[in-house]
Amino acid sequence: MQRILLATLVLLLVPAGDFASTATPASFSAAQSLLAASSTPGHLYVAGASVVLTAPVAGDFSACGGSIITASPIAGDGLLLAGSISSRAKVAGDLRAIAGNIDIFEPIAGDLVAFGFSVRDSSRVKGSAFIIAANATLTGGASGPVTIYGNNIALAGDFSEDVTLVASSHISLAPGTTINGKLSYEAPEAANIPDSATIMCGVTYTNASYLPDVGTSRALAFVSIGFFLIARIIGALLLAGLLAGLFPKFAEVIIERIFRKRPRGILLTLLLGFGVVVAAPIVIILLLLTFVGIGLALLLLVLYSLLLLLALLYTGILLGGILVRRLTRRETVVWHDGVLGMLTLSLIAFVPFVGLPVVLLLSLFSTGILLQSFYRFAFPHEDNAE
Repeated sequence: MQRILLATLVLLLVPAGDFASTATPASFSAAQSLLAASSTPGHLYVAGASVVLTAPVAGDFSACGGSIITASPIAGDGLLLAGSISSRAKVAGDLRAIAGNIDIFEPIAGDLVAFGFSVRDSSRVKGSAFIIAANATLTGGASGPVTIYGNNIALAGDFSEDVTLVASSHISLAPGTTINGKLSYEAPEAANIPDSATIMCGVTYTNASYLPDVGTSRALAFVSIGFFLIARIIGALLLAGLLAGLFPKFAEVIIERIFRKRPRGILLTLLLGFGVVVAAPIVIILLLLTFVGIGLALLLLVLYSLLLLLALLYTGILLGGILVRRLTRRETVVWHDGVLGMLTLSLIAFVPFVGLPVVLLLSLFSTGILLQSFYRFAFPHEDNAE
């Protein structure tokens, strides 16, 4: 199916003249600013930041650039790709255009295919018109069938065949608009059709709201939160496993100290973590109020954020190491101990009412034990004396 859609898009965009005999002469030009001021006997292919066509083209005209202006007739088809396109001369064949802004002022003898943010056609399309744009305005009418997909769509003029519209906002018809075929459209609200407009074969309206209802919005919100939580848990699992795998000895030393601690030591470690977590933001805010303390405050803020992240990760690592030591009697720490502990911590967090307080207490204790370990690493003589 995807290949069929891709082939259809290619057939829509490639000029029909390109499938003709290769005997037709062709000219190629490329420059920063290109002014095509001399007529060409065959096809013309140009590329540049700014392209201006001021001489007739006897064959097809294909151009790619930042800005394209065609001020002379094109005897064949036109294929234009740019940031902005202004078609100011007649096109004897089909016109296919892709740009941010597309303005068409002169008639197109063949079909029109346009993709852009804004498409405005004030000429008459002798063939069919297929337009996809956020804002589409077709005021010259068309001799063939018209299909438009957009946000805001405005029509005016004489349309000889059926008109099919799909809009996510609103559709309006100018007074005196004539549609000799059938008008079929989908939109959140009915189109603004004046009494002077004439639609020969009737109107078919399909109410299509592209904004989700309350139930759908709630479901999308839950799905988004679920994806966010899953991504956060996976990220925490990976980081915990990475830290446990890179620094297993550090985790083993901390776990050993935890097993040696008495209840009084555990309580003091928890109070140390609580005090630092609460006091550090106050100190940072006080330093920010002084001009000389701004740099120190920013440094403390970075260290504080890093400490909280490490405390959360090592809460999972230590929890996994303790569980493994209790269950398997293995004292070494490997990477999957961190993954196991972080997964267990994530499951605890989902327990109603008590999950988050337990995770908070474990994180505060992990903060305290990390601070003690950093202190002993910085002052090893204190550790030896103890």
